[in-house]
Amino acid sequence: MDYIPPVSAQAPNAVILIRAERFTPNPATAADNAFQRDVPSGQSDDATATKALAEMDALADALREVGVTVHVFADEDVTRPDSVFPNNWLSTHAGGYVAVYPMYASNRRHERRADVLEMLKSEYRVQTIVDYSGLEPDGVFLEGTGAMVLDHVSRVAYTARSHRADIAVLERFCTDFGYEPMAFDAVDSDGVPVYHTNVIACIGTDVAMIALSMIPDEVRREQVRERLAVTGRTIVELSEEQIREFAGNAVELCGRTPEGKRRYVMAMSARARRSLTPAQVAVIEESCEIVAVDIPTIELAGGSVRCMIAGVHLDHRPSAEGEPTAAVEAIDENPNTADGQELVDIIQPS
Repeated sequence: MDYIPPVSAQAPNAVILIRAERFTPNPATAADNAFQRDVPSGQSDDATATKALAEMDALADALREVGVTVHVFADEDVTRPDSVFPNNWLSTHAGGYVAVYPMYASNRRHERRADVLEMLKSEYRVQTIVDYSGLEPDGVFLEGTGAMVLDHVSRVAYTARSHRADIAVLERFCTDFGYEPMAFDAVDSDGVPVYHTNVIACIGTDVAMIALSMIPDEVRREQVRERLAVTGRTIVELSEEQIREFAGNAVELCGRTPEGKRRYVMAMSARARRSLTPAQVAVIEESCEIVAVDIPTIELAGGSVRCMIAGVHLDHRPSAEGEPTAAVEAIDENPNTADGQELVDIIQPS
């Protein structure tokens, strides 16, 4: 009998992508994102948008090719330059839980979309939506699975402190969702804090890729190493040079072969893949296939493939008619709005 990998809580089999039709690097995020770059001189906004669209479509096609379910939402709003990165405002969790996050840059806050949440509630089993976006007026932020790299198996939230990762909100999230907070400082060789944890770390089922050398506190560095390895994961240590090539901005997903068997894949950019050594590739491929897509235009914004993907860690809702459904509980002291609509509410899904 052919070997079928077991189900992993770490690797979702469905993802959400935003097809941003007017993509451009966001000037409001450039100050604290050392990975962000300007558009090549002389390249028009139309050319940038066209190139980015082709890259987004290529990622969606590559994920579908390996059997991952891909939900794509179009975005024509020219005032949302970073909407291609939905993982900063949304995360989903086993047991029917969804989190909505407070965003650091004011021009990113209307990336939160009611239609995305409605899709989740209609197609998946969603019991509770916890919306932290009402904390924005207080100047505290936690940008989702950009700010946190979550170990869904051991229930640990690895978080590099930054303007975009407030530790008080992290602890509140961990209390609400049942994670252990593991916060640390991470800086580059110039002493600049890493803006998002997911550019320096990726946690898979059997392998973790991380730039431990960018954690200056030696004691904390070893604590992070030990915590990652406690389940038997192999740790692939990345250099700062590889991090600048987005090697840490990857995500493990669960797909299907044409025969319907489970397959685990590590999605990353072609640039990230090229930066890996043969030995590192061999370790990763012991547990999952590497799916690499070239996205140089989108990477100008300081994020790569992981940032583009909001994983769906929810059970699918059967489509059989007459199945009873449960109301969705919304936990939000200060409801946010998107395009004039209440972002989360208590409803009876259809």
